[in-house]
Amino acid sequence: MNWNSRTQLLVGEEGVKKLADSHVLVVGLGGVGAYAAEQLARAGIGKLTIVDCDIVNVTNKNRQLLALDSTLGRPKVEVMAERIRDINPDVEVIAINQYLKDQPIIDLMEQPFDFVVDAIDTLAPKVFLLYYAVQNKQNIVSCMGAGGKFDPTKIEIDDISKSHNCRLAFYIRKRLHRLGIREGITVVFSPEKVAESAVSIEEATENKIATVGTISYMPAIFGCFCASHVIRDILSR
Repeated sequence: MNWNSRTQLLVGEEGVKKLADSHVLVVGLGGVGAYAAEQLARAGIGKLTIVDCDIVNVTNKNRQLLALDSTLGRPKVEVMAERIRDINPDVEVIAINQYLKDQPIIDLMEQPFDFVVDAIDTLAPKVFLLYYAVQNKQNIVSCMGAGGKFDPTKIEIDDISKSHNCRLAFYIRKRLHRLGIREGITVVFSPEKVAESAVSIEEATENKIATVGTISYMPAIFGCFCASHVIRDILSR
């Protein structure tokens, strides 16, 4: 019996072929992105390009799929690529260990992906990626803030123009508006209010000035929502 026989039972032989013939890009392999990449691999996506520049850190263990004692200090793209190939030996994986910004984002968005999953957690490169995804008419789903959220039933998938009560989405919308983009990007977000006690203000750095508390299951569910949107869209074509 094939490893994906139960997928075929659900989506049919044609559906399995559609997934196997698809190429999906996942940018960011943290709490959200790694779970999205794994669900895409387990659904039988035939080609995955994964991008991240980070290594597995001990503070990732409360929420990130790749974070184990055995993987600490290793590049996330390396660990994710091994995991994907261990799920499906026939999958083609392109692993890019790079911090994406400026020209590399432009070059990447000019490639012919069937879908793009944005799981970047820093504002400037996230907005840049979204802008050039729109310019190149990429099918994209972008994850908004999962930190500080508890209730998975409040998660929504909608156009970015409909996102609300999410601070990250607010800042992204504001920057995209300056670039002339107000809609046309699908986002996964939660309007659940973040408690002030869940936010720790840190000394300012280039991309981040605060740490937001997270619970184990929320980034995973955000990632699953992203993957579900990609899979269902590909199957509906």
